[in-house]
Amino acid sequence: MSETAKNVTPRRKFLQDAAKLGAMSVLAGAVVPHVHAAEDNTIRLALIGTGNRGSGAVGDAFSVEGESVKLYAMADLFPNRLEASHNALSKQFGEKVNVPKERQFLGFDAYRHAIDCLRPGDVALLTTHAGFRATHLEYAVEKGVNVFMEKAFAADPGGIRQIVRAGEEAEKKNLKIGAGLMCRHSSARQAMIEKICDGAMGQIELIRTYRMDSGHGMGPWDFQGNELLWQIRRPDQVFWYTSGVFVDWSIHLIDECCWIKDAWPATAHGIGGRTVNSGDASQNFDCYSVEYTFPDGTKALATGRYIPNCFNDFATFVHGAKCAGQFSGNIHAPTAYICKDQRIVADNIAWKPEREALSPYHVEWKELLGAIRNNRPHNEARRAALANLAGLMGRAAVHTGRVITWEEMMASSFKFCPNVAGLTADSPAPTRADKQGRYAVPVPGAWSEV
Repeated sequence: MSETAKNVTPRRKFLQDAAKLGAMSVLAGAVVPHVHAAEDNTIRLALIGTGNRGSGAVGDAFSVEGESVKLYAMADLFPNRLEASHNALSKQFGEKVNVPKERQFLGFDAYRHAIDCLRPGDVALLTTHAGFRATHLEYAVEKGVNVFMEKAFAADPGGIRQIVRAGEEAEKKNLKIGAGLMCRHSSARQAMIEKICDGAMGQIELIRTYRMDSGHGMGPWDFQGNELLWQIRRPDQVFWYTSGVFVDWSIHLIDECCWIKDAWPATAHGIGGRTVNSGDASQNFDCYSVEYTFPDGTKALATGRYIPNCFNDFATFVHGAKCAGQFSGNIHAPTAYICKDQRIVADNIAWKPEREALSPYHVEWKELLGAIRNNRPHNEARRAALANLAGLMGRAAVHTGRVITWEEMMASSFKFCPNVAGLTADSPAPTRADKQGRYAVPVPGAWSEV
């Protein structure tokens, strides 16, 4: 792992590591343009979803030097999670966190109350599970506030269509939308993209991505309490509220494939399955292998495997007609280099980019806040949504056992939970457990999600 990667704290680890992090200073901001109504020159944040990713994103926003940013409202379904996030952020960032009890909101409609606290020019951080993202984005755009939204962005093609439409409406209103595919903001990867575009590797013929680790399954529901809330507390396990383990964990890598090709895949097919006698009660497979084909015939192979005691890998590799290279490394490290030939080994490197001066997590916020301050165009909604759609396309190919085309994904309105915007704490879970407390696993040849 590169030194740059070692210095990057993954968002999901924020709460565990918060006590170890040093407070970050925020300098006075530049003069606010007419697009921001704040007389005090401060951009307010509303955090919708106070888990580790959301809390980490707040820290990334605070890390941008020369900016005056404050956390002003928070929303979540679970009081203990909101309290833990508020305590950790307050301890780390002090007066940058200004969220008294009256601006701490709970419940399925809490996102509305938090967003209602914002003014034009402020930012709503949408960091809940993917199933709720489109609903929250639509409301933020309706209220006329800027948005930062975490990945994944939708659980199904119907949600993707909502994200795209909301992004188009934001464009009309001159709102700024940042999306949490931070690898696009990596200077090392950007430099390698330039080399690829200049022909340094020849025509790209194959891309390989891997997200292989010990994974985490889910035990059966014990039929105690509220099944809906029980599911929501277990990320990546049930499809209606999350994109599932393959998309959520591999979306960055799949986006890298599309970035390298500067195209979206034309087709996908794949295979996957469960280990023998699996005790996992979730809907996920333990392994996914997807072959994407781009319009020019280039292949990208995306592998996800989540089984203990096996070989692990977390990287993207590129093979061109002239030579090969690595595009990214473990835990999204900027491990980018081009080799002399097709052997991707450390003693065969022909080119490496300059070391990254700033973390991509920092840069994505620097660019979003700069766009707000200086009224520059900045809307990543469509690109992020389509990268997510490419992941859903691969997932659907494995789950259905069919070759899935980009056209049918773009045309699909399929949703696991059509009434997600109307859910309350009293709603039945959209997906119900069987008598053993387990959830339906896709059966290729019979399953549908497009």
